[in-house]
Amino acid sequence: MQVLHSLWDTETLYIWAESSALPLCLAGKSGHRKRQNRPQPHPFALPVGELKDLLMNTVSWSGDCSRVEALSLRLPALISGPLPSPWLLREDYQSEKPSQLSAYSVPALGLAPGPALDLMLELPVHQPPGIAYADSMFFWSRLALFSLELVSREQFVPAIEKNRAVWKVVIDEPDQERLNFFIHSFPPSCLSLTTPGQATPNHLVHSYVNRAVNAIVLSSLDGVSLLPAKRGRRPKNVPLPNQFLSALTGQEPDLSASARELASFSSKLDSWTGQIHPKIEDVPFRTCFRLESPESEKAAWSLAFFLQANDDRSLLVPAKDVWKTKSQALTFLKKRMKNPQERLLADLGKASRIFPLMERCLENARPTCLDMQTEQAYSFLRESAPLLKQNGFGILLPTWWDKPGSRLGIKLRIKGAAKKEGKVGPGFFGLDSLISYDWQLSLGDNVLTEAEFQELSCLKIPLVQIRGEWMELSPTEIEAAIAFFQKNRDREMTLADALRLGNSISGQKVSDVDSTLPVLGVQAEGQIEQILKSLANPGSLEEIRPPNEFQGTLRPYQLRGVSWLEYLRRIGLGACLADDMGLGKTVELIAFLLREIENERDKNDSPKAHHQPSLLICPMSVAGNWQKELARFAPSLRVLLHHGQNRNIGPAFLQEAKGKDVVITTYALAQRDEEHLSAIAWSHVILDEAQNIKNQAARQTQSIKRLHSGQKIALTGTPVENRLSELWSIMDFLNPGYLGSFQSFRRDFALPIEKYKNKKSSEVLRAIIQPFVLRRLKTDPIVIQDLPEKMEMRVNYTLTAEQASLYAAVVEEMLSRIESLEGIERRGQILAALTKLKQICNHPALFLQDASDLDGRSGKLSRLEEMLYEVLAGGDSALIFTQYAAMGAMLRHHLQEKLGVEALFLHGGTTRKQRDDMVYRFQAGGSPIFILSLKAGGFGLNLTAASHVFHYDRWWNPAVENQATDRAFRIGQKKRVFVHKFVCLGTLEESIDRMIEEKKALAESVIGAGELWLTELSNEALRDMLSLRRDAVSSEDDDR
Repeated sequence: MQVLHSLWDTETLYIWAESSALPLCLAGKSGHRKRQNRPQPHPFALPVGELKDLLMNTVSWSGDCSRVEALSLRLPALISGPLPSPWLLREDYQSEKPSQLSAYSVPALGLAPGPALDLMLELPVHQPPGIAYADSMFFWSRLALFSLELVSREQFVPAIEKNRAVWKVVIDEPDQERLNFFIHSFPPSCLSLTTPGQATPNHLVHSYVNRAVNAIVLSSLDGVSLLPAKRGRRPKNVPLPNQFLSALTGQEPDLSASARELASFSSKLDSWTGQIHPKIEDVPFRTCFRLESPESEKAAWSLAFFLQANDDRSLLVPAKDVWKTKSQALTFLKKRMKNPQERLLADLGKASRIFPLMERCLENARPTCLDMQTEQAYSFLRESAPLLKQNGFGILLPTWWDKPGSRLGIKLRIKGAAKKEGKVGPGFFGLDSLISYDWQLSLGDNVLTEAEFQELSCLKIPLVQIRGEWMELSPTEIEAAIAFFQKNRDREMTLADALRLGNSISGQKVSDVDSTLPVLGVQAEGQIEQILKSLANPGSLEEIRPPNEFQGTLRPYQLRGVSWLEYLRRIGLGACLADDMGLGKTVELIAFLLREIENERDKNDSPKAHHQPSLLICPMSVAGNWQKELARFAPSLRVLLHHGQNRNIGPAFLQEAKGKDVVITTYALAQRDEEHLSAIAWSHVILDEAQNIKNQAARQTQSIKRLHSGQKIALTGTPVENRLSELWSIMDFLNPGYLGSFQSFRRDFALPIEKYKNKKSSEVLRAIIQPFVLRRLKTDPIVIQDLPEKMEMRVNYTLTAEQASLYAAVVEEMLSRIESLEGIERRGQILAALTKLKQICNHPALFLQDASDLDGRSGKLSRLEEMLYEVLAGGDSALIFTQYAAMGAMLRHHLQEKLGVEALFLHGGTTRKQRDDMVYRFQAGGSPIFILSLKAGGFGLNLTAASHVFHYDRWWNPAVENQATDRAFRIGQKKRVFVHKFVCLGTLEESIDRMIEEKKALAESVIGAGELWLTELSNEALRDMLSLRRDAVSSEDDDR
């Protein structure tokens, strides 16, 4: 685990990191640490070379424009050295408290504002595995986004600072509130570079924003000249204004002039830019202007004057009431303002410098409004109103202004579709089916005829009234409309294009359309119209009955999910089922497959109608679970597990698969056996944990995309783990071409959303993919009413090859030893072996006690990681119970490193104060994962913040496990609680779990004493219960 930190010193951003791979203490230091005069080397600070590699791998950073620095930081210190960040904090630190701040030297990379900004904007939204962002990293990256937003809204002006030309930020009132929030939430760690009193949060925040804004503007002006092109030789003495304009593009930032000349020029510049610097005053009222549009085109526009309450913008005092005030103060609804008439007149004078037409009203001693012609009103709307607002004036504009629906746009009318030839599957349409369409010009909700448009374009007035409504019609839009219709007459588009347009946000510019005009709507006819309506509202789909051969009960929301899958299958489109963990994606998919077979039989009026098999690709760790669940809920389905070294290939596999309904295989085999798998035209290709194809360039992903099927389905709780490219890869598997090429998707969505956090692009993307992604959350009202208060579910997993080898050896050794033993000796050997077997199922490192690496060696841990990632993606918290304190410590360190969040661990050695602190932090939402040893945390705690409870290893006593579960499922719990109990297939865990389920009524009396009852079994019964069965092992080595 590496923890990234960042520090700002008004000119440079420094990056440094901690690493868990380094010793978390000072070499040779123990006992009381003496105060050192010099900073001591930080023992677990990442070396600069490794830091560069880390950044390059995390954000594709080139490593340029950086310099190596040795920083002296004031950090919290323990006796043994600096206090590690929470992600690195080990159990042996629990009892220590930081005694003071001490100086430590850390290697760091220093970045100038430009490269620093690029780095911060490139940070992945979700922390990559093995990397955590410290508070300082989060803080400066969020402030970088705020700075970028200010530039996008043109909140900057030119200025002179220390004889240099710079771009300086302009902060208006709403932005000041946001800036104050940053200042008040300033992390204390961001001050570790400074000595007390040297710099304040206010100073550091303002300097960072100004430097960031300057860097962004300079970057956008790279290669641009603000000076007119001139021929001839460059003069020796360049005039200061010319120097200034040249310097504003970053060419020569330093200005060469006398102090007097610079002061004079700077004063004039400040006077000019001061017009748009808002003055935020602590007064109860401000001057406000309201533009009122006329009812007819020939009437005048009116700009009315008011005083507006600062704390309640709905309170307006008309200017005529202000002039009626006879005293020196205005009192209105318990608000009092001194000299209101003088204030109003003074503000009108200031406003006239921004909107000169207002000087006319100052000729009147008591002005109340300003009448304007349409062209003047347009100038006010487009140019002056934003500037007045920036200067702190209130601005109230007509509701139709600046709304996409009140501007010129285009509407798509889809006329029909042609059947795609040679399509696989039952769907009438394919995404590449060609449909005929035409475009219509629209001004607001009004579709314009060609004659109406010609008449309006001849007016050459940017504000027009059509059918009683005012609209903006700019010359640029008229030119764009003429150019668009010259190119787009009598053309065809694919169904994919139509669906993208139909599901885009109304009023947005859509990349599929070669026009600067927004697409305001889509009108479809016939079947296309029905498809668009059904996709937009899955709840409107026809209710279906559960399949006859389904062994179980489908909840209403699950039945709706099956109906949705069936509808997309019917129209030939792929589907991503992304329901929250615990809602039953597996059950919905199994019911859907049964429905498909029943529908095929009904269609052919034959109970033995032939149909193509479906291919299910899943992680190796859950292949056995899928086989079990299919047998449990759909025993009539013929299932083949294509896995292991003895699997059939070639003609034998084709013959074997031909007689099956479902073929299960792994992601690894999808690539290795592509030749054999692609020889079958599958009914469905289904991906479980579909994020496994998130890398669109990987060979495995390409192999899977080449498989042929009537429909493709993806099951995942996390369609996007780190980057939007992962979503594109999944969608391109489901419906190839729907999101366009990877390059166009990156240009139109990934970069605007990930780097610039563009909300409009995010909304458009969400709308475009919504028809093909069904995601229900546990908290959805339509779902929560169908769920019980507590849901218990078995989590099946398989052993790795290493676990299986250790397990088999322990069983054989135990069976050979007890052959000649009786009584207490025999019981002791059995109990010792059971403990070893449970430890092996948990993780080989727990059994071996060798402090070895945990990654990839335990099927149970791998499954826990997958499920916890989904829990965190849903914003939930989880409890994890284990019998073994050593396992809890391993889990804490490993999960923190893998998931990038703090995990708490409560065990028998935890003090009462530490326990209370952990409970408070968990309940307050500070740490989403709480690991507890069953004995220490199984009773007496209130942990209702958790909605998931994981029993990592089993106590085999239902009463004890229920008592632990009740830490979350108790009075005060406002959410549904999901309980996950791990069971390893083909081992003692499955045998004992089955016995408990079969004898629930006797469980407490027979099995209530823990595992002692197992010692009374005969040797043969023990062999049968404990021996490893074939389905217990799942290893990539078996798939070679």
